[in-house]
Amino acid sequence: MASPVADRDGPAVSPDGGERPASSAAVAVVGAGYVGLTTAACLARMGHRVVCTDIDEPRITGLQGGEVPIREPGLDELVRAGLDSGGLSFACGSAEAASRADFVFLCVPTPASSGGGTDLSFLEAAATEMGRSLRPGTVVVNKSTAPAGTTQFLARVLGRVDVPVASNPEFLRQGSAVRDFLNPDRVVVGAADAAVAERVAGLYASIDAPVLITDPASAETVKYAANAFLATKLSFSNAVAALCEAVGADVDDVLAGMGHDRRIGRDYLKPGPGWGGSCLPKDTRALIDAASAAGYDFGLLRSVVEANEAQFARIIGKVASRVALPGARVALLGLAFKAGTDDLRDSPSLEIARRLVEAGAAVHAYDPAIRSNAATAEAGIVVTADAYAACDGASALVVATEWDDFRQLDFDQVARVMAELHVIDARNLLDRDDLERRGFTYSGVGG
Repeated sequence: MASPVADRDGPAVSPDGGERPASSAAVAVVGAGYVGLTTAACLARMGHRVVCTDIDEPRITGLQGGEVPIREPGLDELVRAGLDSGGLSFACGSAEAASRADFVFLCVPTPASSGGGTDLSFLEAAATEMGRSLRPGTVVVNKSTAPAGTTQFLARVLGRVDVPVASNPEFLRQGSAVRDFLNPDRVVVGAADAAVAERVAGLYASIDAPVLITDPASAETVKYAANAFLATKLSFSNAVAALCEAVGADVDDVLAGMGHDRRIGRDYLKPGPGWGGSCLPKDTRALIDAASAAGYDFGLLRSVVEANEAQFARIIGKVASRVALPGARVALLGLAFKAGTDDLRDSPSLEIARRLVEAGAAVHAYDPAIRSNAATAEAGIVVTADAYAACDGASALVVATEWDDFRQLDFDQVARVMAELHVIDARNLLDRDDLERRGFTYSGVGG
């Protein structure tokens, strides 16, 4: 059952948040990826003594010199500040750091398995490496997204009755991860022993946010359920967009009218090319798989995933309605899964590019944060140095990622270099009237 948190040395914290005296703890963070690095830098900013570890030696060497390999606003500054203050350090391998820690945060990848579930091998390897090094009473905190039962799984791998394990899921959005960590909507901690959960919650004493103490399975399920609901809102928005096109309504006005209803809210009510990224696709599929393993057919969520697949096809159909794709040159603006990041994992923009190439088009793409790499080469995409080079000779222009930079383009110059003036705006980012005045045809989503 959820409950308020009572700090061991201070007043209770209600579900509405509250002030508590902060105390410094020794923390080891295993994993210097997106979640781990953000967690380590932010915990150091909150006054804890943090060692962030990873098995990637070149990454750790770079971080020791203040080189942050992840594009995330504010993270560079936090890492440098932590290094300068001595509150943050980096090391290869987790055993030594774990042996001196009060808390060990596991922030390692949990990719989809070949069967559609969750691959826990990285978690298992991390727990195995440090199991014998932990001091009695050290709390192992799993922050990696993993299904219900993972806390107990880690306890078995550790094989230590004197080392408790807790779940503390992350709710970080790429492009605003630092802000999300330091100003969260909520802090969720799950543990079999409420006192252990309270210790973990105490690390966040300087943060004014609701705190939910619950059992491990509930904490683990919160993250999956939250992402599944966000995916549902996005698929619903795209379905409404299709309806609006069919009946002649304006999807922006329809969704704005819905969003003013406080029971619904405005967030994630926006049509687009389909949803993607490092979390939503993986987590929705994992929840469907976990439900199936437990004997429940999560048909609603399966429909959400199917609707997303259909949305990709609808965008390709919009392009094909303007130009014959075999042999056509198509300009694609945006490759990252969202603006503000350089992450291509399950990017809907990259999926659209792949499908265009499969249909016979030559795709020339530009993204402010992406240079040519293995993923773009494998997809058969030519990555250009700027947006105008991508548009040169193109018969159609597809806006796939919502970078503000694209609004600032000189569309007279774009018109001069394109072979045909067709714009398919999968993000409803550009000004339809302005483009049509310049001679472009414009096709958005939902209107």
